[in-house]
Amino acid sequence: MTSPLGFTLVQLRYFLVAAERGSVTEASVELHIAQSAVSAAIHNLERDLQVQLFIRRRGRGLTLTPAGERLRQQGRDLLARAREVEREARGDGETVSGPVSVGCFVTLSPYYLPALFSECTRHFPDIEIDVLEAETDALVRALASGRIDFALTYDLGLSTEPEVHSETIARAPAYVIVAAGHPLAERGSVELAELSAEPLVLLDLPHSRDYFRSLVAATGTAPDVRYRTQSYETVRSLVARGLGYSVLNQRPATSQTYGGGEVVELELLDAGPALEVRIATLVGVGQSARARAVMSLLRELSPTPPLP
Repeated sequence: MTSPLGFTLVQLRYFLVAAERGSVTEASVELHIAQSAVSAAIHNLERDLQVQLFIRRRGRGLTLTPAGERLRQQGRDLLARAREVEREARGDGETVSGPVSVGCFVTLSPYYLPALFSECTRHFPDIEIDVLEAETDALVRALASGRIDFALTYDLGLSTEPEVHSETIARAPAYVIVAAGHPLAERGSVELAELSAEPLVLLDLPHSRDYFRSLVAATGTAPDVRYRTQSYETVRSLVARGLGYSVLNQRPATSQTYGGGEVVELELLDAGPALEVRIATLVGVGQSARARAVMSLLRELSPTPPLP
């Protein structure tokens, strides 16, 4: 007779989040539970497995032991398989039904999610899409902890993540926006050097800020960052007020802003390579039929085809 398992999937999930965050405190914040619950789960998991999973150093957080690292690698796949069993139980084998957890970069959400939801409802009405909107680092952590099936994000920072596989589904060249009354508004195109003396309104997200700063720095000038915000639409509204220019990648269907102002898009002659929009998955973790169906829809919905 087979002996029962000595640990739970909940314990395993808490362990994986703590391992990715390197801190019980940060894991409790991400899981929205008490620190004591995370600590207890890890303690009980170590007791049940009879191994030490972490080295705990005061003020330095958690460091995985060799046994902990092995469990981290195996546990992610086990948790993904467990989620798949649950989903298959709700559906019928490989039928396209049940929940799919999608991570989406915050500024891509308005462009992709409405069309994705609409097409998914039309083609796969039994799929339930759950979305986590975040920036790249948070999406990578969500992939690693099994919280999402896949992520739709820019390639910013992905190249440094060896455990993440990604495929390009679209490319988004950088462009400049200025207020409708700006002296260059009628030009149609511009070089960044022509704007070097003006304030830059910066979309201040991790990785994004470095990308936009690098574009300006490549012209041999230092960007004058006068205003910064994590909101894409706030950037547009500030520019429409004449408070500076900005560099963006996704193009709204309208030049109007929430505040009633208007911006003008200018082609960027010295933009360099376009940002790649990618679907990111965790290496070694298989995708369900539902997740594959949603990823296929995203490929079809890409506003611009991948370049060769």
